[in-house]
Amino acid sequence: MKIKELRMMSEKELDEKFVELKKELIKINAQIATGTNPKSPGQVKTIKKTLAKIKTIKQQKNTEKSKQ
Repeated sequence: MKIKELRMMSEKELDEKFVELKKELIKINAQIATGTNPKSPGQVKTIKKTLAKIKTIKQQKNTEKSKQ
């Protein structure tokens, strides 16, 4: 997901997206742990980066709120 798309989301939408991606990451990690190859191995890296982007955006929004 692109950073611009994430910045336009509300905090509630960001939370929902974060939970959704976290569940997907857990599912893929379970597949890896059992020895099954995931459909696309590069997806783990992409999901982790998107989770980090969401955390960063949420932190920035909270910082902006506290300054006001």
